[in-house]
Amino acid sequence: MKTRRFFSVFLFAALVLSLWAPPSAAALDDPDILAKAALLVDANTGAVVYAKNEHQELYPASLTKIMTALLTLEAVDAGTLSLDQEITASSSAMEGLSADGSTAGIKAGEIMTVRNLMYCMLVVSANEACNILAEAVCGTVEDFVDAMNAKARELGCVNTHFANTNGLHDPQHYTSAYDMYLITQAAMEYPDFMTFCDTAHVVIPATNMSEERNYWTTNHLLSNWRVIGYRNTEAHGIKTGSTDEAGYCLVSSAIRGSMHFISVILGAERVEENGVGNIRSFSETTRMFNYGFDNFSYQTILEAKDPVQEVAVTLSKMDHVTVHPAEDVEVLFPKDLTPEDLERTIVLQEPVEAPVQAGQVLGSIQLSYGDTIYATVDLLALTDVEADGLMVFWKNVQDFFSHTAVRIVLALLVVLILVLVGWRIIFGRRRYRYGHSVSSHRRNYRGRRR
Repeated sequence: MKTRRFFSVFLFAALVLSLWAPPSAAALDDPDILAKAALLVDANTGAVVYAKNEHQELYPASLTKIMTALLTLEAVDAGTLSLDQEITASSSAMEGLSADGSTAGIKAGEIMTVRNLMYCMLVVSANEACNILAEAVCGTVEDFVDAMNAKARELGCVNTHFANTNGLHDPQHYTSAYDMYLITQAAMEYPDFMTFCDTAHVVIPATNMSEERNYWTTNHLLSNWRVIGYRNTEAHGIKTGSTDEAGYCLVSSAIRGSMHFISVILGAERVEENGVGNIRSFSETTRMFNYGFDNFSYQTILEAKDPVQEVAVTLSKMDHVTVHPAEDVEVLFPKDLTPEDLERTIVLQEPVEAPVQAGQVLGSIQLSYGDTIYATVDLLALTDVEADGLMVFWKNVQDFFSHTAVRIVLALLVVLILVLVGWRIIFGRRRYRYGHSVSSHRRNYRGRRR
């Protein structure tokens, strides 16, 4: 009976404590994106919102063309090419292309502007346009591929190696979702890139070898012209890719209000669901965007005007100074968290010696939740703190006499004084006899009178 009563009391107490305990932030549900690798990044801050196998080496297929576009736009920016410059397609640019690969039907000898070649490459995913642009930028496709790999290293891509300009399958042609994001981020710095990538339909003017051509994007998030069921009005760009070995791949972006995401999916499948085909690179990208929009928002987690802590001050009549964050910090934040849930790690230079100037860096504050660090910001002195002259003088005296060299010199002086005193005592006695100074007696002697 006593045992039952004890457990009843224990369970009641546990229930009461659980009711009074402060609520903890619930973990977000994992969307478990159906692809070999997936990545969702906040375009404004670079914060990773979702990641799955983001560093795994996988085949990118035509996502490769983002790098080809980047190097072409760099050449345009450098002035070695212009978007309106006309390029004649060479026969060498047509070599090594798959007969069933994506094409815009460009022929050797056909003249087309760099701008229209970019549309062919990024809207309809034309493989031959990649080689034509590569030769225009570097002279040969081989040199251009070398430049692609050099640029990848420059961007910090550690799981990427390119073997061609267009993404046709090659065992030595691979990248990762994160590396693909780095390449895309660099390309998006050029406004023309998104103009090309976000185009659902383009008209290529007649050339010396072709009539006017109409092309629709391969990106079903932007258009229902090819396939219905994937259109996403919040999506903008960027590039599709698919081969048997790579599966279905997609780099995209989406904007809702002030929020802007970049997504990467590698190795998705096409499956039959209720008798309807589902290309998961598109459907899973939309699901990943919704996950970001629905579960995250921008929140201010630090304000520059807010005092953080007092720092002890020496050498002044004021014994402390207040520190505050160097800037307001707004981050993309899970909606189920509040700034109060964050752990604050404060590192301070304490105590600090006067004088202190307002705005002087005295430490830092780091805000984190679990393994995620949301911000690290300097802490600045809020006001000036003047030094007290007498305190500074006494401190300087103490510092002066604390030096080893000074102590050695003082010790030598003391020893020298002691030696001199001892010498005076020892040798001074010999100069006196019977209590009279010998030298004094001699000076007073005047000789005998006569």
